[in-house]
Amino acid sequence: MISFAHEHGLIHLDMRTVGGRNLLSMKTEEVIHISRTLENAGIAVPAFVSPAFKWKAPGRWAANGGKVDFAFDPKECPMEDWWAHAMQIAVILGAPHMRIFSYLRYGGFRPDHLARLTDHFSKLISLAGHYDVTLQLENEPVCNVGNIAELAAFFVADEKAFNEENPDEEAFEQQDSQPKLRYLRPLVDIANSWSTGERPSDADIAILAPFTTAIHLKDRDLSANRTVPLGDGDVPWPAELKRLLSGVETKEVLASIETHCPQDARNATARSLAGLRRIAAEIGVEVV
Repeated sequence: MISFAHEHGLIHLDMRTVGGRNLLSMKTEEVIHISRTLENAGIAVPAFVSPAFKWKAPGRWAANGGKVDFAFDPKECPMEDWWAHAMQIAVILGAPHMRIFSYLRYGGFRPDHLARLTDHFSKLISLAGHYDVTLQLENEPVCNVGNIAELAAFFVADEKAFNEENPDEEAFEQQDSQPKLRYLRPLVDIANSWSTGERPSDADIAILAPFTTAIHLKDRDLSANRTVPLGDGDVPWPAELKRLLSGVETKEVLASIETHCPQDARNATARSLAGLRRIAAEIGVEVV
């Protein structure tokens, strides 16, 4: 990936796995070595693409009993307090963003379950505020927040709960605290949504756009039910990006390509990168 980045003029790489191993399963010394290798290559890490909460919720039976791609068992973490180790990894990498999930899908999920089933989410978001790392909640079909509608519903519920807990916003700011929503953002994955048969509504995109600081990009051949290079599939990316970005309030959005074409990864990633640059030019967005 370093040679690919140099070949294509890239200076940013999100980090998830190295040598087939998830970074959350690695010891601190291993992560330090990876970070130094990237730094020496002139590459920065925008996001630690962690597997946090992509596992069964305690006391809940996951609806999908089969193999889940990139699922993780927190017991594989070298530290018992995996949330502290995950944040340590983000800090070592210098990553201002960390991806999280919403537990493998089960019946009866409510947005408050993420914080109430254990104290792990609360501890993680507390660390996020301390280290100024934004948690990015991705819509993942095998998880409870699986499509755009569920992602929007989660953030509607989360904002409502925050406002109820902190009715006097001015007084809250005077306490030198940071709003929870500042460190919890939606990681909008439109292709994941299309893969489930959902066509994201204007209303749900309008809810998510003001909170959005990061998105994932890939494309889908819907008839073949497989991922293809960005711009080669059925997702109408120019229209989808124009719709989302028109409501974004931040000046810059982290756009991460997820190739997911293992049979031809390097070539497919190059084609995805070319597709992104082509689409960006078409809709008048600058890629930096």
